[in-house]
Amino acid sequence: MLQFMNLTKALSDENRVRILLALSAREELCVCHLNELFALAPSTVSKHLFLLKNARLVVARKDGRWMYYRLNNGEGAPGFVVAALDWIVKTISDDSVIREDRDRLEKILSAPMPAICGRH
Repeated sequence: MLQFMNLTKALSDENRVRILLALSAREELCVCHLNELFALAPSTVSKHLFLLKNARLVVARKDGRWMYYRLNNGEGAPGFVVAALDWIVKTISDDSVIREDRDRLEKILSAPMPAICGRH
């Protein structure tokens, strides 16, 4: 029951769902790219990522001073998480807000990483 409640809580916020869909477009993203994409305070993005990680929807890895996140839909991921992520991507990945996010993300990723991540 607790896993289900964590999952539904994580999916109850538009920004968290948008983060999941941004991650679905790439293998992984640095937190600084997400900060730039959503123009939110780093602490806000961190809180969103904490809730997504707590719900087991994302996994993280640290590389030097940068933290990277990816969807938790690979081998060993819980079935309910894989099913939820699949449902989200299939259901709203064609939404106009999500398409705009993808376009902005491509522009952000085309800039050198220090130019983006050095600001956050």
